[in-house]
Amino acid sequence: QVHLVESGGGLVQPGGSLRLSCAASTSRISGMGWYRQAPGNQRELVAAITNDGTTNYADSVKGRFTISRGNAGSTVHLQMNSLKPEDTAVYYCNAGTDYGATFWGQGTQVTVSS
Repeated sequence: QVHLVESGGGLVQPGGSLRLSCAASTSRISGMGWYRQAPGNQRELVAAITNDGTTNYADSVKGRFTISRGNAGSTVHLQMNSLKPEDTAVYYCNAGTDYGATFWGQGTQVTVSS
């Protein structure tokens, strides 16, 4: 079992920034990403990054959010700038392993409100 520990959520005003971090309990990671789920909506991909550094972003966050991996390869960060009220959601860390399993974090709340 792989554990993912998330941190960095909170309340921020529109236009503000937050940085989410996620640490996995294994180094056997093939890719990591962030998803989010707002009330009444399905969980959606926000950003993902592979071991070779290839990134993928939802259209709604391009130019505002940046995903990066830590040096050890088992951490992932999401820098969120120019936040909007519609970014409000529970954000979930996701990790795929080199043996084909996928794991989820417990979720961290991001609220963008004045």
